[in-house]
Amino acid sequence: MTTTPEHDAKIARLTFASVYPHYVTKVEKKGRTKEELHQVIEWLTGYAEKELQEQIDQKVAFITFFQNAKLNPNAHLITGVICGYRVEEIENPLTQQVRYLDKLVDELAKGKKLEKILR
Repeated sequence: MTTTPEHDAKIARLTFASVYPHYVTKVEKKGRTKEELHQVIEWLTGYAEKELQEQIDQKVAFITFFQNAKLNPNAHLITGVICGYRVEEIENPLTQQVRYLDKLVDELAKGKKLEKILR
């Protein structure tokens, strides 16, 4: 699935710190914990608690966030629709990685078991 260059550029410029509070709110509203969210983020990106906080404090853009991440080798197993896009068909690698994260947060908020989320 092709996204527009404008869409991809907008995603690249977004800071992780600006989106992170929305992830926390989304999962906590559904009875999940911040610790579970961090577990999911660490599975995808390799960022442990301290490294994740550094990314937030430095207000890094998603492009830097994912350039410095150690993407899980099983990330390609993340499938489904998020924000109107089928994640496995997104052609831009950065946009796909951001949507992987969105999809995992969505699955966590919907009550999916961590064992299933962490493929």
